[in-house]
Amino acid sequence: MNTVDVEAEYLATSDYWKARQEYHASRGWFWTCDKYCQGNKARFQQAEKTLNAIRAEGAARMSDAKKTAGLLSEVGVGEMKDSFWSYLYQGKQFAKRQSMWDALFIGLRQMQRGRDETWIEFGFKVLMNVLINFSMGLFMSLLFFIFGLWTIVRSYQPNPIMAVLVFVGAAAAAFAYVATYLFAIYGAAAGGVYGFLKVAESAGQQQRLNQGRAQQRMQYGGRRPHYD
Repeated sequence: MNTVDVEAEYLATSDYWKARQEYHASRGWFWTCDKYCQGNKARFQQAEKTLNAIRAEGAARMSDAKKTAGLLSEVGVGEMKDSFWSYLYQGKQFAKRQSMWDALFIGLRQMQRGRDETWIEFGFKVLMNVLINFSMGLFMSLLFFIFGLWTIVRSYQPNPIMAVLVFVGAAAAAFAYVATYLFAIYGAAAGGVYGFLKVAESAGQQQRLNQGRAQQRMQYGGRRPHYD
């Protein structure tokens, strides 16, 4: 049979979990195991061995099918792309969750310390945490992708030269994408901060100008000449 026996794996998995549950339920205090427990343990180990054998056979058949398709086929390239996008999504989700909690804790700490902090200072702190979290999340996703990439490459059983070239090329492309993504985030953040500072500077200059004009009007008004 040249296909993966899904039904056999399903039955083996069911037997494995049933034997595992019976074995753990029959153990005594401090993980003691009597004769009855030893019998359940033997059945559990046999079920585990059977499941691993079926899974290994299925993996070998799948690897042979991948070898027939080829590493650079639509299937192979699609699997590498799906792996990258999956890890990248997880990294973004990590950054979003961490940034939300950081913003919450920053606000709570400031309230507990009783410090008078402007919204501008609070916004800068949150922005710095967002940039750090996205950097960590994306680089972690990149590392996990590279570690798993070699497993994907090996599963297609390519020749060593092709395996190394594809691995290096895919890793370099992933690094370039992550670096570009982070560069865009930092550039957008820097541009937003610069624009905000310029607006604040213009508003400050206009306020000082208005104050100066008001003072001049008061001075000229106090020196108005009187005629008899």
